[in-house]
Amino acid sequence: MSLVDYAAAARKRVPTFQGVEWQPGLWLAWAVIIIAVFAAVAPGLLTHYSPIEGIAGAQRLAPQAGHWLGTDQLGRDVYARIVYGASHSLSAALAAVTMGLLVGTGLGVVAGACAGRVESLLMRFVDVLLSIPSLLLSLTVIILLGFGTVNAAIAVGVASIASFARLARGEVVRIRHTDYVEAAFGSGGTFFAVLWRHILPNALTAVLAFATLQFGQAILALSTLSFLGYGTPPPVPEWGLLIAEGRNYLSTAWWLTTFPGVAVIAVVLATNRISQQFSGGLK
Repeated sequence: MSLVDYAAAARKRVPTFQGVEWQPGLWLAWAVIIIAVFAAVAPGLLTHYSPIEGIAGAQRLAPQAGHWLGTDQLGRDVYARIVYGASHSLSAALAAVTMGLLVGTGLGVVAGACAGRVESLLMRFVDVLLSIPSLLLSLTVIILLGFGTVNAAIAVGVASIASFARLARGEVVRIRHTDYVEAAFGSGGTFFAVLWRHILPNALTAVLAFATLQFGQAILALSTLSFLGYGTPPPVPEWGLLIAEGRNYLSTAWWLTTFPGVAVIAVVLATNRISQQFSGGLK
């Protein structure tokens, strides 16, 4: 789906909590997100195992009572590592989306509001960023900054700036030419007053809905970087790193990659479903 289609869908219906058709899939999506957030905030309440220290003689145990999702090659409980990994994956994704949202929306708003040469210059810069594949751009940034969770979040955030900027600019340009904005200028409103009171509140609806979708994409991107060895270093229990560590044991310990992969897929699908609700009930 293009940014133009996404913006149009987001403008079609602003979500409210009255008269909303709450489907089972949406309930399930919210449940997954709530559980993931709870695991990120208070992992110690969901498991008593350490995500770092292994248990002697408990290497690669299959899922069983006491170890619901099995153990890894060092005797560490997989369930505990997934639970504690939520804080690293979700916090990094939130930081990446926040960076893309603030910087990208700022560039888009300035370009759409100022127009002329300022718009041309900023949007050419955005076009350059859009011409580079997001994974390649993220890898370039993280190689320049170095490995680590923070640098990985910055890399993913930089890769998302262009998408936010293009969407925000399109929304500002559309709203800037509406009748009520023209009337606000005709009534003596200053540029900044009209921008703050009329243009921004209406333009940010689609941008915030798009940010929800980008949260899931950020989790995927961060997991990809960790899987390739450019993200969070071991022994930190980040979801992408868990999948990477278990890939050498697929034939003998399938649970090492399956359950972390299911966690990533579940959270990404949940955020996508919720973003559809906030963008107007896309199917």
